[in-house]
Amino acid sequence: MPRFRRLLRWTLIAFAGLALLAAVALGALYYVISSELPDISTLRDTEMQEPLYVHAADGKLMAVFGESRRYPVTIDQVPQRLRQAFLAIEDARFYEHGGVDYKGTGRAVWLMVTTGSLKVPGGSTITQQVARQFYLSPEVKIKRKLAEMLLAIRMEQELGKDEILALYLNKSFFGNRAYGVAAAAEFYYGKKLDELALDEMASLAGIPKFPSSGNPISNPERARIRRDYILDRMAELGYVSAAEAAAAKAVPMHASPHEPPLEAPAPYVAEMVRQEMIARYGPEAVTRGYRVTTTIDPVLQAAADQAVRDGLRLYDHRHGWHGVERTAEVAADADDATLAKALAGITVQADLLPAIVAATAADGSAEVVLADGRRVALAPGAARWANKNPAALLKRGDVVRVRHGEKEDEFLLDQIPRGQSALVSLDANTGALRALVGGYSFAGNKFNRATQARRQPGSSFKPFVYAAAFEKGFNPASIVLDAPVVFRDRRGNTWSPQNDGGGFRGPMRLREALVQSRNLVSVRMLDAIGVEFARNYITQFGFDQAELPPNLSMSLGTASLTPLSVARGYAVFANGGSRVDPWFIDEVRDRDGQVLSKENPAMACRTCATVGGRAVAGAPQVVDGFNFGALPAPGQAQAPAGEAAQDGPATAAVPAPPAADAKVAPRAIDERTAYQLVSMMRDVVQRGTGTAAKVLGREDVGGKTGSTNDHRDAWFSGFGGPLATTVWVGRDDFRSLGYREYGGKAALPIWIDYMRVALEGQPIAANDPPPGMVKVYVDGSGRMSTEGGGLAEYVKVEDLERMQNSLDFFGPEQDDEAAFDIF
Repeated sequence: MPRFRRLLRWTLIAFAGLALLAAVALGALYYVISSELPDISTLRDTEMQEPLYVHAADGKLMAVFGESRRYPVTIDQVPQRLRQAFLAIEDARFYEHGGVDYKGTGRAVWLMVTTGSLKVPGGSTITQQVARQFYLSPEVKIKRKLAEMLLAIRMEQELGKDEILALYLNKSFFGNRAYGVAAAAEFYYGKKLDELALDEMASLAGIPKFPSSGNPISNPERARIRRDYILDRMAELGYVSAAEAAAAKAVPMHASPHEPPLEAPAPYVAEMVRQEMIARYGPEAVTRGYRVTTTIDPVLQAAADQAVRDGLRLYDHRHGWHGVERTAEVAADADDATLAKALAGITVQADLLPAIVAATAADGSAEVVLADGRRVALAPGAARWANKNPAALLKRGDVVRVRHGEKEDEFLLDQIPRGQSALVSLDANTGALRALVGGYSFAGNKFNRATQARRQPGSSFKPFVYAAAFEKGFNPASIVLDAPVVFRDRRGNTWSPQNDGGGFRGPMRLREALVQSRNLVSVRMLDAIGVEFARNYITQFGFDQAELPPNLSMSLGTASLTPLSVARGYAVFANGGSRVDPWFIDEVRDRDGQVLSKENPAMACRTCATVGGRAVAGAPQVVDGFNFGALPAPGQAQAPAGEAAQDGPATAAVPAPPAADAKVAPRAIDERTAYQLVSMMRDVVQRGTGTAAKVLGREDVGGKTGSTNDHRDAWFSGFGGPLATTVWVGRDDFRSLGYREYGGKAALPIWIDYMRVALEGQPIAANDPPPGMVKVYVDGSGRMSTEGGGLAEYVKVEDLERMQNSLDFFGPEQDDEAAFDIF
C-alpha cells in the first residue's frame, strides 16, 4: 500500500508539473501572441477599398475604375433576412457567444484529433473570420488560430455585434472582383440589397466559402446545393417558414454578370481622368472611392461618338472591301458552340460584333455565328456598300464583323475602318472639354489620338499665320500675289511651294486667299513678316515654340500638333482673343461626399483688362490720335468706332465682365484680329472649302479645312455658338487616306454631324467689330476708301493710314531667285 501511495503521489506531482509547464507555455504563448496583436480600435476607422467613379457634368456615370467592386453599406441597409441567411450558414450563435463559440471549437478540435488534419470545417465564428480578413493570413497553423481567437475576443469587447457583422458583410470576397454583399448583389443579380428575393439572398450567403469555384456563375449546380442547404437551415432556425424555403428552393439558378450600368460612356475621357487622378492623389486614387465630376456633356459626347463612327464608316466604304480579319481552322462538322469558341478574345469594337462564317448560300446570303453562339443570317444585300453579296466575299471559317441594321433582327456585313479619327470640342470661353473622342474604338486601341497623336494640320494652321500677319499691319483687304516663287537656302537647296491642284491667280485679297486656301499667298505673307516673329506670336495661342518649324513651311501647316492643341488655338478666335486652358475635371469628392477640389477656370472676357489676375474696366483706347474712351460699364451699349458708329451693324449690349473674384484668361491676340479672322473663316463656310457646313443654317459657323501631302491627314477646325471643335482623320501608320480625301471630304462631314447636335438650341454667336476698327470699302481693282463703293471690310484704325494700293504691301517685290535661309 505505501508503494501505491508513493506511485500516486509521484503521478500527481508529475501531472501538476506538466500542468504547470503547460500553463507556463500557454502563458508564454499568450504573451508572445498578444504582444503581436494589432490595435482593435483601428477597425472603427477602417477604409474599405472602393473604385473610382467618373461622372459626366449632369451626374451620369461614365466609368468605374478599380481592381475590386465594393459598395460599403451600413447594417441598417442590409435586409433582416439577408443577415439571417449569413448567420444560418456561418454562425447561428453569433449574437450569443463572446467572439469564440466553444462548442464549435470543441467539435473542430475533436475532428483534428480524429482525422489528423488541421483543415477541418467549423470552429470559426463570424468575428474570427473578420479578425482573419483584416489582420491575419489564411495559413493553417495553431499559432494563427490562437491569434484569431484572441483577436475575436478583443473585437467583441471593443465593437458591437452589428458593427462586426457589417464589417464581415462589407469585407468578404464574393468572386468576380466583387467585395462586399452590395457589390455581389449588383454583379450577380443587377439588384440593390432591398430588391433581392429570398433565393438570391441564400445564394449570396453561400458564396464566401467558395468564392471562385462555387459562385452561381462559375458553378451553378454547386451553388444551388449550398443555397438549398442554407434555406433548410433558415427554416430550421425559424428565420423563414418551411413553405417559404420550399418556394425559394424551387426557383432556378439565374445569376448572370451585371457590370455597373454606364449611362454616358466616354472611355477616352475616362482614361484621361484616371491618369490625372493618379497624378494628383497617387495610386490609391482608384481605391478610395473618389467621385469625379467632369465637364463632359453626355448628349454632345454621344453625338461625337456617333459622328466619328459614321464618318469613318463612310470613308472606309468609299474605298471598298479590304478582306476578312482572319480565317479560323474549323472542322466540317463543328457545331455553332464550337465555332463560337474561335471568337474568344476578339472584342466588340464600337457597334461591330465579331462573327465567324458558318455557311454561304447560292442566293448570295450567308450565315454567321456570334460570340454568344447565336446563328444569324446575312441577306444578299447585307454588303451592298461593297457592291457584292456576302457569299461572294466570305467562306466558312472566316472571321468578320457584323452590325445591327435598321430592321429588327437585320444584320449587315461590315469591317473595322482602316482610318482613325479624333474629335475635340471645347467651350471657347472657359476651355471646358464638352466632348472628346480619341479613336474609332477604345476597346480596339487605347491610344488617344486627340491628346497624344501629333499630326500636321495643313491649311487648318493658316489662320494662326494670318493672325501674325495682321499684327504686322496686314488686314483682310491687303493684296498679296498668288504666283510661283522659288526659295534657295545657303547650301543651294531649293523649295518651290505649290497650290493644291496647281494654278495661280495673281494678286488677290487675303480674305479670298484664305477662303480659297491659296498656299503661295501664305508663304509670301510669312516671308514678309518673318518666320521668327510669326513663331513667337503664334505661341500666344498656347502652342510650344519647339513645335513650330523655323522655316517658311510653317505657313503650310507642317507643325506636328495634337487635335486638342489645335482646338485650343481656335478657341482664341472664337472667344475674342483670350487664351483658355483646356480642363475636364470639374469637381472631386471623397467617399463621404466632401469636396476635395473644385475647378475655378480662367474665363475669356472681351471687355476686360486684368490687374493682378482680376477683371477691371478697360482703360481708354488712344490709337493714332483717335480716343475711343473707356470701355462701357456692364450692360451699357457700345457702338463700333469710327464709321461703324454711324452706318455699321446694329449694336448689342456688351456682356458684363466676370465677378471681381473671377479668374480672367490672359489675352493672346488683339480682339480686333480675332474679329477679322472669325469673319474670314465664316466666309470659308459660306463660299470656300467648308461650304458643306452651310447645311447647318447658321451664320456663326466658321472654320478652316486642312490637308497634308499625299492626303495623310484631313482636318476641319472651326467654331459655332459657344464651341470650338476640331476633327482630324488619318491613319495610324501615316499612309495616305486615298485619292482626293481632303479635309472637306473626310473630316468636315464628322464635324457637321457633331455640330448639328451640339448647336441645337444654342443662340447665334455675334461677331460685331470691337472698338478701334474702321469700315473701309474695296472696289474690284483693289482700291480702298472710307467712303461707299465696293466690298465692306473692317480694319484697325492704326492700319488705315498705312494702307497702300500696291501688289506688295511692304515695298518692291523680291527677286524669286534670291537666296533665303529658310531651313
